[in-house]
Amino acid sequence: MPAMELAGNFFLVGLMGSGKTTVGRTLARHTGKTFYDSDHEIERRTGVRITTIFDIEGEPKFRERERDTIAELCQLQGIILATGGGAILAPENRQALRKHGTVIYLRAQIDDILARTQHDKSRPLLQTADPRSKLEQLFAVRDPLYREIADIVIDTSHQNVNVLIHRLEQRLLSLQSKTR
Repeated sequence: MPAMELAGNFFLVGLMGSGKTTVGRTLARHTGKTFYDSDHEIERRTGVRITTIFDIEGEPKFRERERDTIAELCQLQGIILATGGGAILAPENRQALRKHGTVIYLRAQIDDILARTQHDKSRPLLQTADPRSKLEQLFAVRDPLYREIADIVIDTSHQNVNVLIHRLEQRLLSLQSKTR
């Protein structure tokens, strides 16, 4: 039995390593909603890892698959969706997320993202000589887009997941009570 009754869909956006999958899974357990991760869904549908899609088809084809997957998932009800870090680059994705649920921007510091992703070889955009510089570039481009569509911005740096989830649930309850 879920402890928290929150209506609607929740869509998590933020840079890779900001905690979208971890927070999404935990929030889904607390709310009784179904959890999806758009990257995992693309991998399930194609039968290959994201890095393989990037290697063989390139980022533009991956982004096309991502748009299709997000469009389909946004039509579902009672879900929590963790999007890929670059999903917000497509205007269609930003529009779909805003239209079909509450958008939560999980914002983390570059140092925290580096620590969380340093040994993860499944992040094609970080397979570079200078991952910090790449993350700083991504942040500069994406932070304004995340903020543009976010109903809630929450910092995930230096936080215990359970404390973070509690704070997030309180923010969601407050947001929903204002819109009733």
